Amino acid sequence: MEILEKVAYMKGLAEGIGLDVKSKEGKLLKVMMDILDDVALELQDIRDEQADLEEGLDAVSEDLADVESCLFDMEDEDGDEEDGEDGEVYQTTCPNCEEEIFFDEDILADGSVLCPNCGEELEFDLSDLSGCGGCCGTCADAEDDGEDEDDEDDE
Repeated sequence: MEILEKVAYMKGLAEGIGLDVKSKEGKLLKVMMDILDDVALELQDIRDEQADLEEGLDAVSEDLADVESCLFDMEDEDGDEEDGEDGEVYQTTCPNCEEEIFFDEDILADGSVLCPNCGEELEFDLSDLSGCGGCCGTCADAEDDGEDEDDEDDE
């Protein structure tokens, strides 16, 4: 029997025995029964709200599990987790659909990759990567020094 039902039963018993609510003891018992009734109603409301919160939390947990599953599946597709290697990962943007594409050194060595979004084949020209590209100026300075030496030899 629920607490609310027990309080209702107690009130029924008080009426059944003809509790005199005008006596001091009767007034006290009547107030105590009203308080128990209020407490039982509050407790029932709290239990209902707790059940609603548990349902909401379960829904959020399921959604989080779906998100985690998607994230871990993406890591497995990249091969980072399965191979246990920390190889470099490269990124480019497909010029056709503007989707970001991630790939590793093996695909870079192949020279091309298919865009997983639109199927466009992207080719890589690695011939320009043989030097440093002049980003720090060292290669350009070395070339200038070489030309100056040639000019001096010509004089």
